Amino acid sequence: MNLHTTPHNSLTNRTTRTTRTTRSTRRLAALAAAAAMVVAGVQTGSAVATPGDSGTDKTPTASAPFSSAAALGINSSADRATAIKSAQADTTSTAKALKLGGQEKLIVRDVITDARGTVHTRYERTYDGLPVLGGDLVTHTAADGTLKGVDRATDARIAVASTTPKLRSAAASARKVIWAGHGGQPVLAFETVKTGVRKDGTPSRVHTLTDATTGEKLYSYEAVKTGAGHGQYSGEVEITTTKTDAGFELTDGERGGHRTYDLNQGSSGTGALVTDDDDTWGDGTAGDRQTAAVDAHYGAAKTWDFYKSALGRDGIRGDGQAAYSRVHYGKAYVNAFWDDSCFCMTYGDGEGDKKPLTSLDVAGHEMTHGLTSATADLNYAGESGGLNEATSDILGTSVEFFADNASDAGDYLIGEKIDINGDGTPLRYMDRPSKDGSSADYWDENLGNLDVHHSSGVANHFFYLLAEGSGKKTINGVDYDSPTADGSTLTGIGREKAYQIWYKALSVYMTSTTDYAGARVATEKAATDLFGADSEELTAVSAAWTGVNVK
Repeated sequence: MNLHTTPHNSLTNRTTRTTRTTRSTRRLAALAAAAAMVVAGVQTGSAVATPGDSGTDKTPTASAPFSSAAALGINSSADRATAIKSAQADTTSTAKALKLGGQEKLIVRDVITDARGTVHTRYERTYDGLPVLGGDLVTHTAADGTLKGVDRATDARIAVASTTPKLRSAAASARKVIWAGHGGQPVLAFETVKTGVRKDGTPSRVHTLTDATTGEKLYSYEAVKTGAGHGQYSGEVEITTTKTDAGFELTDGERGGHRTYDLNQGSSGTGALVTDDDDTWGDGTAGDRQTAAVDAHYGAAKTWDFYKSALGRDGIRGDGQAAYSRVHYGKAYVNAFWDDSCFCMTYGDGEGDKKPLTSLDVAGHEMTHGLTSATADLNYAGESGGLNEATSDILGTSVEFFADNASDAGDYLIGEKIDINGDGTPLRYMDRPSKDGSSADYWDENLGNLDVHHSSGVANHFFYLLAEGSGKKTINGVDYDSPTADGSTLTGIGREKAYQIWYKALSVYMTSTTDYAGARVATEKAATDLFGADSEELTAVSAAWTGVNVK
């Protein structure tokens, strides 16, 4: 079993209930002002149900702990939208400054201004009107308009002999694209999407790229990221609901209008919005259908709060709007998944419909697939796919620690409570990934050939070493013993600094084709930005990568 992987409503009325639950290139300096930073605070709503009832921006220094989201380069959703619009208006001059070809155009995906005033602008490219897949890039411009650097998914010149295919695609729905991924020369290609259902009931949407000249298959990936988790372990928690004329509904007006729906064992649509008469939800068991809904609602809320207060991000896309959750998917479906097409998380009820997969780390993991898609958009195959999966493990685990829930304390184990293996062991271990029998502890030249859930082990191991260090230790009652490839002894810098470095690397330096070597460079850049070129944190990042054989 592998873990991987909305209208904006205002709050009309709110009560507190306790429930039992499971979980540019040159850019003008003016652009920096347009994308002003904010340190966003989180206000959590309250309302009560009883178990068993029915139903100051500051440039960080090497020694300063993370206390300001501005250090990461976070903008409010409104300022970000303004900055994107401004950057898009300037793309012609940006393309010329980058010496792009006359047939290339840029499309702005995101703009982030950090605490030092550096503007990080993320672009997609088109060529003769066709999307260039693997052609994304990020420019880093100082506050005075000086271009500091560019990170590109490919260094290859974007050009093809013709945009008229020599072959005809067998699929009527195929679209023409330029494929520039994975270091090869750009080629004219067809992209097809085949939808269906996998053996375990998970929906499938496989994207395949085929050379439009030779017919050779170039690349393929599954767009629906699947996952597994645990439920019914959060104990008594607070969730935010909305009062209606008829009662209450699971709509969280404080967090972008997140809604939770009951699919009633269906596998399409949204199902029914979960409602209740008296604002008391679930009883902590799978026998009450509301329990899984509250788990999902609570997990989404804690993930939103983590993004907001720890990372300064206003929702998954940074636009202030929430995804939505669907529970009770399929019959005895032992999985959970994120799907960009619906911008939603979906959870099955587990073996025998008795263990809904609706926990804190699962919610954090699944929503982070959406975050990755909105930022670096790491290709879901090869080493970049492993980094995609690891990002979800890293931030999902961070959500679990952030929640500080006594009934489900934070740990560096993935899926530890659901007993999918039938012997009480978790799905994955971050301190020593190989303990699961399939994941890699260290990088080698064959890593990209592994399933993405197993190649993710190297980044998970890096994160653990960076946060906690090597050797034996006990954290929240769990024993760990993390080795290093070179036998070095490492001291961690703390989990908060570790996830802030990873997030900044993901959001402003990584691209769709980043591999492990690229991830080392990206995180070293992020650590330098946040703590300085002579900082202990930068030294620790480099040492942790060496500790997992990424040199």
